[in-house]
Amino acid sequence: MDLGLKDRVYVVTGATRGLGHACARELTADGAKVVLTGRDAARAASAAAALGPNAVGVAADNADPGAAGRLIAAAREHFGRFDGILISVGGPAPGSAAQNTDAQWTAAFESVFLGAVRLARAAAAELGEGGVIGFVLSGSVHEPIPGLTISNGLRPGLAGFAKSLSVELGPRGIRVVGLLPARVDTDRVRELDALSGDAAAARAANESRIPLRRYGTPEEFGRAGAFLLSPAASYLTGVMLPVDGGSRHGF
Repeated sequence: MDLGLKDRVYVVTGATRGLGHACARELTADGAKVVLTGRDAARAASAAAALGPNAVGVAADNADPGAAGRLIAAAREHFGRFDGILISVGGPAPGSAAQNTDAQWTAAFESVFLGAVRLARAAAAELGEGGVIGFVLSGSVHEPIPGLTISNGLRPGLAGFAKSLSVELGPRGIRVVGLLPARVDTDRVRELDALSGDAAAARAANESRIPLRRYGTPEEFGRAGAFLLSPAASYLTGVMLPVDGGSRHGF
């Protein structure tokens, strides 16, 4: 199946590793061109180099109000066009409601929520028909995850923003989509498993609750992301796609 990605140009934030990098890798593998970001310039450049000539790394922090304009300009400067954005950001600090501080909430709101809103608004102003705005969110959109109170508070609100945006941009032919990962085998998930004090036991317990009985791979997540961003998914908007091995049991 041809996804129609050849020569399309996307910005993918938070893509030096993990889920963002997996999506950038699958996009470029299918012929797209990508501006990927990370807060560290050297890591962003290294991550882009690993994907070949169709990727460029740019240092950017999602919380920076000026980041959106610079990234869209970089896409046009390096590749001559701008077709969409995938907004991914590292997870906020873990902890319970009693443990998380005001400073942690404020930092997470700036990067996870308000930063994503700014990036999406800027992309919406620049995209034409056929453009797409994607969000990497979390299974916590539907069900809170123990020990991730800040994420549980912010991700559902961002999903609501994405849904509202899809309604507003639909008449212009611009799509808005979300990806809801659960236990995908990334550094972040391994770090969360280790917080229990016994990472192997935590992983085994989590896998026992997943119908497919295993963690997902970054490649599996990346392929789902590449499809949702592609022209092949041209009639999908406003959707929140669980990429979770069946962990969400509701319809």
